[in-house]
Formats: sequence, C-alpha cells, structure tokens
Amino acid sequence: MSVGNCLTHCIFLRLRSVCTVLLVLILLGAVMRPIEAPAWQVVKARQPEMNLQAFEGALGQGLVVGVLGGFRAVMADFLWIRTNTIWERRDRVKLNAMVRLVTTLDPRADFFWINGARMIAYDVPNWRIQEEGGYADVPNSRQQALDREQAEQAFAMLARAREFHPNKAKLYLEVGQIYLNRLKDSANAAKWFLLASQQADAPYFAARIYGELLRREGKNIEAYDFLKQLHTNLPDDPFAQKPIIYDRIRELEQELKIPLWQCFQPKVAVETLPVEASLEEQVQMLEKEHCHDHAH
Repeated sequence: MSVGNCLTHCIFLRLRSVCTVLLVLILLGAVMRPIEAPAWQVVKARQPEMNLQAFEGALGQGLVVGVLGGFRAVMADFLWIRTNTIWERRDRVKLNAMVRLVTTLDPRADFFWINGARMIAYDVPNWRIQEEGGYADVPNSRQQALDREQAEQAFAMLARAREFHPNKAKLYLEVGQIYLNRLKDSANAAKWFLLASQQADAPYFAARIYGELLRREGKNIEAYDFLKQLHTNLPDDPFAQKPIIYDRIRELEQELKIPLWQCFQPKVAVETLPVEASLEEQVQMLEKEHCHDHAH
C-alpha cells in the first residue's frame, strides 16, 4: 500500500470512529430526553440555591478561572449580546444580574462597566417611571427617588470597576456625568470631574468642565484661580482649547472686577538665546581658525 493510500485509510478510520461516537451520543440523548426534564425539575426543586446568584458567587470565588480559563472574554462577549436583548425587553431584574455576570467574567474591559452603568443609571429609571404611570403622572419627588436609587446602583458598579482600573479617567468621568446629567447635582459632579482630570489618561475637557462647574456653583474666585493655572500648564495643543479657557478667564475678570494691572497675562514662549561659549570652547574655536589659516 502506498503512503498516500495509507494516509487516506487512516483518515477514513478516524472519521468513522468520530461519526460512530456522535451517533451513539445522539441516540443516547434521544432515549434520555423523556426522563431528563422531570428528573431535572426534581433536582431544581430540591436545590433552590442553584440559581444565577449562586453561580455568580462561585464565579467570584475563582471557579470561572478554572472552568473557562482563557475563554472568559469570549463568553463575556457572548453574554453581552444576551444582555442587550434583555435590555430591549426592559427586564431590569435580569439586566442587573447579567451585567454583574458579564463584569465578573471579564472585569478587564471597561466597556462592560461603563455601558452597564449607563443602562442602570439612565434607562432603568425611565422604565420604572413609565411603569408607574409616566412622567406626567408620577410626582417629581418619586421620580427623583427612582433616579437616586438607580444612580446609587451605577455608582456601586463603577466603584467595583475602579478596583480593576484605579487610574482610568473614563470611570471617574462616568460618575461625574451621572451626577450632572441624571441627578442635576453640579457640586458632586465637579468633584468627580476634578478627579478625572488628575488621572494620567485624562482628556483635556475634564478640567475645563470642572472650571465651568465651579462657575455654575458660584465659586468664581476658585474657578478664576483654577483656570489661570490650567491655562499656564496646558500645552499648545489644539485639542487643549486654550483660547476657550482664556475667554473664560477674561469673563471671570469682568465679573470679579479684577483691576487691569492684575489681569491674567499668559506666558509667551521665549526663544532660546545663545549661551556664551565656555573658555574651553573658545580655545577650540581659536585652534580651528588657526589651523584653517595655515591651510590657506
């Protein structure tokens, strides 16, 4: 028998073995299906703790590492698709559970933390208000209570996220935005925008918004001092928007009635002046000139 024929025969035998095993499994599954469902119902009835919460607890204890290993990110992506389906159905109980599960499986992806927090802080209170009659019928006090309740859940999620990403500016910004956009709380929003601006990967706008929130809170002197220092420290980068900051400084000077001679003067880039040559360098230059003269 030739080598080619031998190889073909071996492949055929392996495929036949695989097909045989698959056929046995299919037949076994068909035989067991009539008794599988009632048996499983009995097991679940006797084991009430076998639910998603228990599974999450096991994951938190490290079971996920042993079972899924390097497939955690893939499984998290798959479950996030399921989470979006639950979100579309407005099932807030399952949504909370799935967001916790996904972030437990793959806490390294800030995408899951941030978007999960947004669902909980922005979408869920809207659902609950609609369930109770809508914005026209639900009293403002009740609406604010629901907003606060859901925001606190989102804050707790983002706090867990910062345990994995302590220096990620996005996570601080997200808290600030929830305070600002959902709770209308400028004072607490300002604190978080300041924290965000202090992170290494902070976008330029974090500090600008902090200065603007200080103005909104009536802290004009504090805003004026902060923006002056900010303008001085920022690089000459178009994204830094230094002209906008300069305009805000001028507005504050008018509001605070700062005397002209005390107004902020931005630093002008100073051209590097030539440094006087040292004695050794002067000697070297003379020697070169001397050699050059003799060469002629």
